[in-house]
Amino acid sequence: MPGMQEAGGCAMHSGTMNQGLFAGQTEVLARALYVGQRLDLRAFEHAQRPAASPLLVSVGASGAAVLFRYGVVVLFGLDAVEQMSFMAGLEPLVVEPFGKAETEEIDLVFDAGRVEGVEQSLLHLKDGGMARLQLVASVLAKSAVLTRYETNIAESFDHIEPLAARLQRGGRGVGRGEELLRHIGDTLIIHGRMVGRVEISEKPDLLWENPELERLYAKLEDEYELGERHLALERKLDLIMRTAETLLDLLHHQRSLRVEWYIVILIVVEIALTLYQMHF
Repeated sequence: MPGMQEAGGCAMHSGTMNQGLFAGQTEVLARALYVGQRLDLRAFEHAQRPAASPLLVSVGASGAAVLFRYGVVVLFGLDAVEQMSFMAGLEPLVVEPFGKAETEEIDLVFDAGRVEGVEQSLLHLKDGGMARLQLVASVLAKSAVLTRYETNIAESFDHIEPLAARLQRGGRGVGRGEELLRHIGDTLIIHGRMVGRVEISEKPDLLWENPELERLYAKLEDEYELGERHLALERKLDLIMRTAETLLDLLHHQRSLRVEWYIVILIVVEIALTLYQMHF
């Protein structure tokens, strides 16, 4: 597999990478690809890796990739051919791949004399050190995941809004129980992945070992509005959940009421038959 070969082949360059992976380069493109529900990274367990949390491997002539178990690959400094080759090698490791990958990208500019942060769609960094690349990859990966979830939630709103309108008209024709249960299930899955797998609201673990990057992370978090978007998604998920549960309760109530009417009708029929027999 291309990724593993390059991961092993980059070990001898790890000393250089600590000081800057892209020494001699001033600008590099960073591209995040949310390709599937999960990446099976066990294939890299025995490979020599410059950094392991998150996993960073060397790719192509002078590029790099950061891989996340929750299905995101962040590529640095790859041309089109190198990207295509590396992603083709990763395909067997993608669990539940998406039909179309969600992407997020930004140009990195290395300049030790500039203040680190985003300016005019460019991210200025002091150098291409591994910790900085891992931090940038973490933010881009979370942003790509949020973008996909935002799209999914918008689609759920499109389906749930007509049901809420029926509820406003008196609750008639609120839909099938299976459809409502599917909405509740989708909501729980998205919420579980955001909190459990991606940990969008949590800071990257690498900040514990690199506290000097706290300010850079705060700037990136603010630039991509990770906290605000996560909170907005939480509110929308809660609204969809409550709407679906209300409609499901109403549907169960309607069915229970219908059964009660059936029982009443049967009792009336039985009484009528008894009176008929007594009279005649």
